[in-house]
Amino acid sequence: MFKTAITEMFGIEYPIICGAMMWLCTPRLCAAISNAGGMGNLTAGIYNTAEEFRDGIRETRKLTNKPFMVGITLMPSVRVTPEHHKMYVNTCAEERVAGIEFSGTPLDRVAGMESVEMLKKAGVKMFHKVGSIRHAIHAEKIGYDGIYAAGIEEGGHPLNDDVTTMVLTPRMVSSVKIPVVTVGGIGNGRTMAAALTLGAQGVMMASRFIATKECDVHNNIKEELVRRQEHDTVIYGQSLGLQGRALKSKVLKEVAAIEEQGGKFEDLMDKLMPLLSGLRVKAAWESGDVDGAPLMVGQSIGLIEDIPTCRELLERMAAEARENLARACHACG
Repeated sequence: MFKTAITEMFGIEYPIICGAMMWLCTPRLCAAISNAGGMGNLTAGIYNTAEEFRDGIRETRKLTNKPFMVGITLMPSVRVTPEHHKMYVNTCAEERVAGIEFSGTPLDRVAGMESVEMLKKAGVKMFHKVGSIRHAIHAEKIGYDGIYAAGIEEGGHPLNDDVTTMVLTPRMVSSVKIPVVTVGGIGNGRTMAAALTLGAQGVMMASRFIATKECDVHNNIKEELVRRQEHDTVIYGQSLGLQGRALKSKVLKEVAAIEEQGGKFEDLMDKLMPLLSGLRVKAAWESGDVDGAPLMVGQSIGLIEDIPTCRELLERMAAEARENLARACHACG
């Protein structure tokens, strides 16, 4: 058994958390990860109404009696509005979910401190995914229960400070008193052991969970992630002030060409948004068209070698982590 602040906080077997993934973190995948001893994730942005979101939470609870996280991204979006953000938070409080992974703007700035207090009163643990010490300190100050230290290696939207996980994790650990979870570059037991030795109380990964049997994406994409290596991702979106990392593809070559041309922000938005839209990504996950949309994965794809079940993956990671931690102890005499 692992014993860290994260396993103690949630009563889980392994300090392994699934990160939010738009369209992919459904009740099925969420429950499979939690049932395997980790912490699944139900991504709120999949749902359009409070009724749909509440049904998603309750469907997950039918599939597992274990705790799981809800992912809420507080960033500008065409489809997900500020009203959605407030609805997601209110519903999580009403349903008393185990925890929330927030990313983007801090909750107090989006919905006020009353939302923070509401979640605390409901017993919902709050974690913020951040890429800098300044943001971690703010999260601790307003009452978050933990920090996700997200290095530049992560898929999705890494902070443009561009700090690696190896540096960010120990910096976070020495800068805040609340538990730190390492994000970015995590994909096996060896990287999990490394994070724990850096002072993290757990790891969060997302890309690795795409290549599992329970993730509802086209098998072409799972097999592509096995084939691809750590150098097969690219940073994009810097011209929009919204840096992203995704799998190299034809569509991202188009995006890069448009960004290189430059121009006014409004013109860039008009050209880029059709290529980067969430619905386009959703269609690509379903069809298996790797080149049709920006598939947001991190450099940890270089560690993906097979397509196991979630239980097989977590048990193997735990065994590898124990082995590598023991080896490190032995090296110290």
